[in-house]
This record gives sequence, structure tokens and C-alpha cells, in this order.
Amino acid sequence: MELLERLVNDGALLLPLVGFLGLFFGSFFNVVIYRVPEAMQREWRYEAECFLHPEQDIPEPEPFNVVTPGSRCPHCETPIKPWHNIPLLGYALIGGKCASCQAPISLRYPLIEATSALLGMLVVYFMGPGTATLFYIALVWTLLILTMIDIDHQLLPDSLTLWLLWLGLGFNVVFDAIPLHDAVWGAIAGYLSLWSIYWLFKLVTGKEGMGYGDFKLLAALGAWLGWQALPLIVMLSSFVGAALGIAGILLQGRDKAQPMPFGPYLAIAGVIALLWGDTIIQHYLRVLG
Repeated sequence: MELLERLVNDGALLLPLVGFLGLFFGSFFNVVIYRVPEAMQREWRYEAECFLHPEQDIPEPEPFNVVTPGSRCPHCETPIKPWHNIPLLGYALIGGKCASCQAPISLRYPLIEATSALLGMLVVYFMGPGTATLFYIALVWTLLILTMIDIDHQLLPDSLTLWLLWLGLGFNVVFDAIPLHDAVWGAIAGYLSLWSIYWLFKLVTGKEGMGYGDFKLLAALGAWLGWQALPLIVMLSSFVGAALGIAGILLQGRDKAQPMPFGPYLAIAGVIALLWGDTIIQHYLRVLG
């Protein structure tokens, strides 16, 4: 226990430890990013088939979650050896290809591992050591997972957004990082603000401008950072979205009519607000005089 307290409260020890563990957590996050939406889609297909064909005895799908089945190549279904799952090193050992069928493995897997480690270290560096910092790391890592799932599927699973919301409220009950009433109003205002924009946009255009998962994600960020952070998060997410959207159109020829997930921009803005929000606001107020 004494060693654990020393690790958590000593920045010189916690910073490299979080970076090292972040690589292994990043490897697990790759599994979560792929399997959570895939498991949801399998369950939806099963429920749809049962509803459409009630007269048939439709077998339940095989267990598929973040634990079962074991990791395997998506091309040849060959189980992946444990040492090939070592973060960064495993990818280098097999040369970015399946050791069995030689099918290429996306570079994004080691990039997510490295990003996970980097984000964790940034939180320790800017927030300082301590038990509360471990919870902020959990927040940032969950935002990374949600970002990648939304990019892949335009989906923000309730199992992650609602967990993040309740964890944020519980965190502020225990650690009092912000007053609890600010966290509660942050959750309420975060949800209702985007909910209102959604319905206003739908009434005016007849189209849906965003998904309900975006409401829940902003509510979760409000629960962590308080209602005061919401204007900055919305403003930053709009700037990030506009910048990346324009870059996608100019550099990749992206279709302007193609829908873009908003969750990644909220997640990026949430990380910025967590690490540098106070600095940004103080600088803005100084500029205004």
C-alpha cells in the first residue's frame, strides 16, 4: 500500500509508469474499439431476425465481447500469438503483416497504443500526480475509444457514454474537483443544449444534424468539468470540426454532403478543456482587457 501511494503521488515515478501501462491499455483499447460496436450489431441483427421471423427457431449468436473469442487475424482467423500482441514491439516483429497469411495489419493499431500512452502522460504532466489524476486518465482514455468508434461507425455506445457520465458525477462527489451542483447542472445543460440544437435543426431543415450519443457525451463532459466548461467545449469542438472538415475537403476531396461524426470533435475539445481550459479562458479575458 505504501509503495502504491508513493507511485501515485510521485510525478517522477507516475509519469513513466503511465506511459508504459498506456501502451498495454492501448492494445486493449484496440480490442474494445472493434468489438463493442461489432457485438452491438450482432445483437441487433439477432433481435431483428427474431422479430421478423417469430415462427423460426433462430439460434443465439456465439459469445462475442472484449474477452471472447481470443484475438485472431481478421483475414485468416489464425489466433494471434501473445508476443505478437506486445504493444509497438509486436507490430514491428511481424513487420506490420499477419505472421500466418501475410495480410497487412493497419498502422492505426500501434498508433492508438502510442496515443494512449501519450495522452496518459499529458494528463499526469499537466494535472499533477495524485489519485484524482488516475480518474482523469480514465476519462481521456475513454474519450479516445469513443472517438475511434464514432469515426468507424458514427456511433457512441451508451455503455461508454453513460458510464462516463456517472463516473464523472461520482468522481466529483468523492474528490470535489468542482462543486457537485456544478457537475449536475453540467450534465443537464450538456444534454439539453445539443438536444435543443438537434430539434431546432430538424424543424428547420427536416434533417437530423447529430445523434443522441453526442448529447450524452457532452452531458458526460459537463459532469466531469462543470457547466462553466460547456461554452468552451462547444466552441472548441466547432473550431476543430470546421478545421478538420475543410482539411478533408481540400486534401482528400471529401464530399461536402457526406455526414461527419461530431463525437470526435467533442472528445478533442473535452481533452483541451481539461488540460488547458483555464489557460485559454484567462488568455481570452486578458485579450478582452
